[in-house]
Amino acid sequence: MQRLSQIKITQVEERPNDAWFDLSLRQLREGKVRFYRVKDFLTGNWLFKVCSDKELPKKMVKAVKCPPGRRFAQLEGNTMLFQKSKIEGQLYDVISLTHADESDRLHRKIVNSLEKIPTTIREHFRIVPYEEATGKRAPGKHWVTLTQTKDEKSMILLFMLERAWTISPISPEEKIKIISKRKKLEPLIPLYVRPKIEREVHVKVKAHAHANKTEVSNAYRSLIESALKS
Repeated sequence: MQRLSQIKITQVEERPNDAWFDLSLRQLREGKVRFYRVKDFLTGNWLFKVCSDKELPKKMVKAVKCPPGRRFAQLEGNTMLFQKSKIEGQLYDVISLTHADESDRLHRKIVNSLEKIPTTIREHFRIVPYEEATGKRAPGKHWVTLTQTKDEKSMILLFMLERAWTISPISPEEKIKIISKRKKLEPLIPLYVRPKIEREVHVKVKAHAHANKTEVSNAYRSLIESALKS
């Protein structure tokens, strides 16, 4: 729970009547739209819109703005669909996880076994078989999460856990250690000095990446892992 509590989700705008294009139906839909700003300790800052169809019992979560970087850029415009479940008051999402290959290209795969679902999702969300949630079978669909119909923040959390956290260069545990170490140093470093130090560190990391012919994100990861082992 410590990790999820460090994801701050704030509603910033509500449009009672708006429109959007539904790719699954290939048509323009109308309904209520809310915008949320997300500050994620692991991946960075995001902007989401949640579209509630006024005719159909479903919601669409869309990443409007993502953190910088090759991987996250590919999630911009990405959507996740939550549909009405047979279980009263619940919407379901077919669990699929995003992964990055050696070239940083993203691929998404539907989870076919409970063991492959990330621990954070299993611990904080209700998971049931697809057939239990929908009353029908569908080839290739196995497990779904359930969320309350009005709980849009949980839907955004699921987007983060299924699409963003799985492609993060470092793990949540590593990032928490970094944050803890940084907090211990904060009283020793004046506020006006920190930006200068961060700029100098970034320049050195870029030079390290260039010298080793690797991505800057990989250089950061390598240096962070070395620091954590020391």
